Order: sequence, then C-alpha cells, then structure tokens
Amino acid sequence: MNVSPIRPDTPPRGYQRLQEITSMKLLVLPGDGIGPEIITAAMTVLHEVDRRYALGLSYHYDDVGFASLEKYATTLREDVLDKAKRHDGILLGPQSHADYPAPDNGGKNVSAGFRLGLDLYANVRPARTRAFLDTNMAPGRSMDLVIMREATEGFYPDRNMSRGWGEVMPSPDMALSTRKITRQGSERIARRAFELAMTRRKKVTAVHKANSFQMTDGLFLEAVETIAREFPDVDVDDLLIDASTAHLVRTPERFDVIVTTNFYGDILSDLASELSGGLGLAGSMMASDTHCCAQAQHGSAPTLQGQDKANPTSMMLSVAMLIGWLGERHQSHKLTDAAIAMTAAVDAVLENPATRTADLGGTLGCQAFAGRVANRIKD
Repeated sequence: MNVSPIRPDTPPRGYQRLQEITSMKLLVLPGDGIGPEIITAAMTVLHEVDRRYALGLSYHYDDVGFASLEKYATTLREDVLDKAKRHDGILLGPQSHADYPAPDNGGKNVSAGFRLGLDLYANVRPARTRAFLDTNMAPGRSMDLVIMREATEGFYPDRNMSRGWGEVMPSPDMALSTRKITRQGSERIARRAFELAMTRRKKVTAVHKANSFQMTDGLFLEAVETIAREFPDVDVDDLLIDASTAHLVRTPERFDVIVTTNFYGDILSDLASELSGGLGLAGSMMASDTHCCAQAQHGSAPTLQGQDKANPTSMMLSVAMLIGWLGERHQSHKLTDAAIAMTAAVDAVLENPATRTADLGGTLGCQAFAGRVANRIKD
C-alpha cells in the first residue's frame, strides 16, 4: 500500500549515491504517557532494519511535552524546532496536550508547533483492514484508503492567525471562532492527494460542506477541481462531510484517497481507523516538501504509562512511513525496501494470535512485541 504523498523535484546527478553513503540523522522525541515506551519499541525495530539494510542512520534524542516542561518551563522549545529542521526526519511520540497548562504558562501544543514551525501541511493517515484481524465493520466489508488532511489551517485557532488566537469571547455568554482556508494551502494538499492516487487506484474524493460553508469550503473545492485538471487519469468526486461518514460505514470500498480540510480530516481519520480495526493499528505522518515527522495516530494513554501494555503498532508503522518518505525523497532503494520490510514484519507478527499485544487478545507486552517484529526483520 503506497502512502507517501510527497514527490520532490528530481535530485541532481549523483545525489542518490551521496545519500546512500552519508548518515541520515533522525531526531527522536519520546513525548508523554506511553510515548517513551512505544518510541523505544519502534526504535528496536528501526535499529534492526537499519542494521540489515545498512541505512547508516544516526539518532539524536531530546525532550518535548511534560519532560521539557519540567526542565525548561515549556513543552516545546524553539531550539528543538530549529534542531528538527537540521535533521532528515523526526520521530514524535504522543502528547498529553489536554493536560498541559495554558500556553502562557508553557503549555504549547507540540504537534501544532511542529506543523507550523516546519510547515508540515500534509497529515497522511492510511486505514486498512487485515483479513486476520477483527474490524468494527459489517461482515464482508473491507477498507484500504488514505486520508490526506491539510494540517496548517482550518478551524484550529492556534494556527489560523499570524498573531493572536482564532477564538474570542466578546462576552461571557458568547464565543466566536475564525476559520482560515487558503487557495495555496488547498491546492498543495490536493496536488499531493492526486500524486498519491496515481500510485494507487487512481481515485480522489474531496470531502467538504460547501452547501453550508459556501466561501471557505467552496474555495477548497474549487482548488481541488483546479488541480484535478492536471491529473486526467484520476477519477475525482466529492462528498459532503456528513454523507462521507455514512459511506465510510456502509461502503468503505468506494474510497481510495480522501482529501479534505483540517477539521474534517481529523474526525474522518479516527472514524476510518476505528472501523478498520482501531487507532492502534494505523500509522500516520506529517510532511512538507522538505521535512517529515512520524507520529502515531492515537494519544498518550496515560493510564497505561509505565506498564508495558501499550500496542506500539501505530508508532512502528508511522516510522515505516517516514523511512519510505525518505526513500522516495532521496531515491534510495535501500530506504524504500527497509520501509516495506518494517510494515511486512509488523503484519507478520500480528497475524499470529499468540504474538499480539493484550488489546488484540494476545499476551505480549509492548517491548516483547517489538522484539518479535525485529526478529522477523532479522530472519
């Protein structure tokens, strides 16, 4: 299943060879709750795939979230963002954002900070069923889709103003929220969606609510239609957000690549992942044209923290997506093959009921599961 959305310009002659022999740097940020545990598990697998495929990766760790708040009085330091820009990829663990103090007291939204600071506009969220795992769908239904979610604007008040905040309260009994949709933001996520569709089943569905949000969703839909003309081989249709949720439940097979705005994409991706088996089974990455960050689809699950009970599958698959993105960006067959191997190893371990984590009916802990996946790559 191809999920890499970014197709950079062809690098100059000799660039692939340079990247094959030069160490690539990854910035590892464990995050909150179960973040350190699933990052450790993902790194176990990544170290093995690095060894087998001679990727020459180097790893540098730093703090975000509560660990950073305790040390530096902020959940996200500007120098961490600057450091991320100098790395080839980022591994970002989940954050307990809802439990952070107010932004003025250091509680910055870490994910939003990375999306804005590195312009990670494409939030790529695949959802697929596996024949050997239970789903939350009707019998006989299957799913294999990718949601391309614009991640730097929309209804989110922390990223739709150059200064200030996109929500205000004129009075204690009235709250107003501002939404930002731009042609440039809409066109670039649409182009990535169509490029991805060309490597899959050549279908794009634009999800919107233009019958109500005539200007904002209307602009988004107009941008998608403009980009669609560049891809005559791709079938394109559009659905209202409410209708799309019904179709995801009733006829998920109709979808290949879904492109949508920030808020709708956030909701749809959770729905699609839960239907196909659960948030813990789907990878996720945030990408710009020059940077990429692996981030699990689920949250920090603080009630499981420190118990070795977390399922690291989503984090592992997210890292595989990052390695695949790097392989495409640098035209490296080794990186591409490594990403495929990581994904295949995760599925191979999940296929055996005896080697699953407890949430899937198995008995393995987080780190034991990681060891089984690493052994599959070693074999």
